[in-house]
Amino acid sequence: MIDAAVPYLAYLLSALMMLAVFLVLYTRVTRFDELKLIREGNAAAALSLGGAILGFSCTLAFSIALHASWHLFLVWSAAAMIVQVVAYACVARALRHMNQAIHDGNAAMGGVMGAISAGVGVINAACLT
Repeated sequence: MIDAAVPYLAYLLSALMMLAVFLVLYTRVTRFDELKLIREGNAAAALSLGGAILGFSCTLAFSIALHASWHLFLVWSAAAMIVQVVAYACVARALRHMNQAIHDGNAAMGGVMGAISAGVGVINAACLT
């Protein structure tokens, strides 16, 4: 039992650390302060960031489940961060007023961005199989 706890804790703590790194990176890349907006009650920012977290977490989960190597898990996690950030950049470029709409609280735009981020994460996770 204790032998199984060590890899479990290593993956759990590593995944949580990677999630924290992703949050810092993602919130610095976006053109608005999601956490400030969320504290102010902005549902659009919450939907957008929530989708990005879910999308990235899908890749983390699949990587843990499918790769026995902790090092490969770290590599795929880093790659997933890049994919999520590139997806955001592409959508922000395609929907030119998206950032302002999310900042202004347009929940529909935040929902679309969140859904795209989650979808990209699910597809990215499936590519690991």
